[in-house]
Amino acid sequence: MAKTIGIAMSQRVTAGLMENHQLVGPLRYFPEDPEQDDALVELHAEALIQTLCSEILAVANGATDIDAVGVALPGLVKAGVVEDAPNLPQLKGVKVQEQLTAHLKQRGLQTAVTVLNDADAMAAGLAAMHGHLDRLIRVWTLGNGIGYGRYPFSEGAWEGGHTVVTLDHKETYCGCGGRGHLEGIMGHRAMRLRFLDMEPEEVFEAAAAGDERCLDFKKLWHRALAAATATTIHMAGPGKFYITGFNIRFLDLDMMKNYLHQMVKMSPLQSYSIDVLPKSDEAEIIGAGVAAEQAAGL
Repeated sequence: MAKTIGIAMSQRVTAGLMENHQLVGPLRYFPEDPEQDDALVELHAEALIQTLCSEILAVANGATDIDAVGVALPGLVKAGVVEDAPNLPQLKGVKVQEQLTAHLKQRGLQTAVTVLNDADAMAAGLAAMHGHLDRLIRVWTLGNGIGYGRYPFSEGAWEGGHTVVTLDHKETYCGCGGRGHLEGIMGHRAMRLRFLDMEPEEVFEAAAAGDERCLDFKKLWHRALAAATATTIHMAGPGKFYITGFNIRFLDLDMMKNYLHQMVKMSPLQSYSIDVLPKSDEAEIIGAGVAAEQAAGL
């Protein structure tokens, strides 16, 4: 039975021990206070690596029989290197897999380390938890940025949050600097930049009350998600989609499905399904562990 550790870094670090695709014991968090959501942004790259190392060793609790470690990070990850990370820019170009493996070895834990995108980890975790490891799973995570994950893993950038969903040249709110991106409409950071006088929660409350400006944005928000979903359906086919993340509170699934139905008209492509799930730290950690196991051939 493989013993793995899954660890994820976004607003904060979350880590857990796994056996047979199931968590063993409670998750660890750094920082422990969930309100400290900017603590990692303030750390330089070496400090982030050291933080990951310390949390992994704390979860291992002195054990040296850890078969693999899976590390889920935001951004474009390839061959263990973070090629770009708009939400943790200090990680850009960092060889996380190589450096973390070396740090762990120096501190007495020699194990295989796999690094992957956090949305891909979420997709793998949901596939494992729902018994779908034999089929295509796609996940949208709605948060500060917009993550797009898929399982099984496949070569490619898969930066679905940067799908172009509008040709309006004024749409420049995406953190990467690109125009017309899904994240530039739906991302929490982007919404705060767009509505400098209102928080995202207030925007959707005002839309529900009939405010025309906010209602127009609510429609744009849902059309954008439908457009990005329709694009992946047209490219990769229908199948199972999950939508999760802390901003699913703004999602009107019926509205989104109505827009999607208007965009996907080929009958062979209409056999898709969409489920909305609460944000799950457990799913992301399990997915990181699944990825590590598969990469190590366990």
